Amino acid sequence: MTASTTLCPDCSSEHHYEREDVLVCSMCGHEWAPAASQSDDEKVQMAAIRDSVGNVLADGDTVTVVKDLKVKGSSTAIKVGTKVRNIRLINGVGDHDIDCKVDGFGPMQLKSSVVKKA
Repeated sequence: MTASTTLCPDCSSEHHYEREDVLVCSMCGHEWAPAASQSDDEKVQMAAIRDSVGNVLADGDTVTVVKDLKVKGSSTAIKVGTKVRNIRLINGVGDHDIDCKVDGFGPMQLKSSVVKKA
């Protein structure tokens, strides 16, 4: 047995053995690839990114800005209700986790806490 926490996905038995690159259940004979161990950074990266109201965001979504945002180096702000299309989720600087292009402002990073899924 390679790990006591690994269970057979078919019959939930903990009795299995390793053969080449797969695990084999000794109770039902089911074969499956062992789960790759993930580092803490990968687990954080896989966590769902949610908008200001709790909706899960995905690459390519369209979002709406929920509050006025001051933009560094610009005399104008991004206004409430501005739609941002085709977002990309990233691990940005600080807690900025959306990479996008805002019409009239250009490419920038936003926080998911200031947008709502459209």
